[in-house]
Amino acid sequence: MPSVPSPQTILDRVRRDVERNALRARNGIKLVAGVDRPGVGCTPKDVVWERGRCQLWHYRREGGPPAKRYRPPLLIVFSLVSRSYILDLTPGNSFVEHLLDAGFDVYLLDWGEPDERDAQNRLEDYVDDYLPAGIARVLEDSGADEVNLFGYCFGGNLALLHAAAHPGSPLRSLTVLATPVDFRHMGPMADVFLKGGLDVDRVLDADGNVPPSVVVQGFRTLTPTAEVTRYVTLWERLWNDEYVAAYQAMTGWSDDHVPFPGAAAKQTVEMLVRDNAMVRDRLRLGGRPVHLSDITVPFLTVRADRDHIVPADASAPLVDLVGSADKHELRLPAGHMGLVVGRTAARTTVPTIIDFLRRRCDEVGAPAAAGEGARV
Repeated sequence: MPSVPSPQTILDRVRRDVERNALRARNGIKLVAGVDRPGVGCTPKDVVWERGRCQLWHYRREGGPPAKRYRPPLLIVFSLVSRSYILDLTPGNSFVEHLLDAGFDVYLLDWGEPDERDAQNRLEDYVDDYLPAGIARVLEDSGADEVNLFGYCFGGNLALLHAAAHPGSPLRSLTVLATPVDFRHMGPMADVFLKGGLDVDRVLDADGNVPPSVVVQGFRTLTPTAEVTRYVTLWERLWNDEYVAAYQAMTGWSDDHVPFPGAAAKQTVEMLVRDNAMVRDRLRLGGRPVHLSDITVPFLTVRADRDHIVPADASAPLVDLVGSADKHELRLPAGHMGLVVGRTAARTTVPTIIDFLRRRCDEVGAPAAAGEGARV
C-alpha cells in the first residue's frame, strides 16, 4: 500500500501552496499593471555610426571598455523585423554579455524602426549600402583590417547576400544563426504566399511597410497553441519571481516587432519565398546574379532542432550551398530564442558558439599566421 503522508508533511504542503498562491496574486497584479518590468538591452554601448534609422553600436563592459582578447572585431547583423535586444535580453542572460566576457570586441547593426522614409528600401540598400558602410566604420573605429561577420535570423540572410555579392569584402569569417534558405519549409508564413497567393501589397500600411501586427500574427500562426500553453505554464510558475521576470522579457520581445520595409518585403516574397532563389541559385540583386557558392571565407551555420520560427529543414541546405572550403554546421537541441538566451543557452549553446568563433580569431598580442583563417 502507498505510504500515508504525515500530518506535518500535509501541513507543510498546505503552507507552501498558501504562500505560492499569495505570490501568484502579487505577481499577477504586477503583470497586469505592467510594473517592475525587467530592463532589457542593458549592456553599455556607444553609437559610433548612423544613417537614417540604422545605427551601429559598439558594446563595452559595465564600468569601462571590454577586455579584448581576440581579433578581429565581431559585427552582428540583426533581422529587419525584430528588436535586437533579444541578443542583450537582461543582465546575466545576454548573448552580447557572454561575448564580451569571452574577450570579443562586439559591434551590432541595429536597423531601428522603419517608417515611410524606408518603404522603398530594397535588399540591395542593406546588402550594398548599409552593410559595407557599417563594416567600414567598424574597421575605422577598431583599427582592424577585417571583421568577423555574424548574422542572426533574417540578418543572416543579409549577411549571406553581402558576402556573396561582395567577395572582396574584408571578412575574416562568416557565421549565421537560425537563418533560413529553403523557404518551402517555413510553414504557414511561407504558405500564405506560396499556396494562398497573398499579395504583399494587400498587407502594407499607410507608410508602405508591413506593419508589426502582421509580422506578430504571422509568427503566431507557426505555433497556434503556444499562446494557451504559455499561459498555463505561467500560472503554474507565477509564484516564482525569477521565472516571471524571464517570462516578461522573452514574451515581451516575441510580441515586439518593427515594420518590414515594403519594397524589401515584396522582394523577399518574390525572390526568396516564391522562387526559392537561395536553394535554386537564382538570386539577383540590382539586376546582377549573386551566388552563395561565391562565399569562400571560413563559414559556420548554426541551427536549432526545436526552432519553430526557422525549422531545421529550412536551414539544412545552407552548409552545402556556400563555396567555402572551411565550412561547418552546428546543430543544437534548442529553440529559436534558446540558441541565445536562457539556461540551456548559457550552459551549452552559447559556449559552443563562442568556441567556434574563438577558433576563427587571433589572440590579441599574438602574431597572426600568414594566410591563416579560421581554425577548427
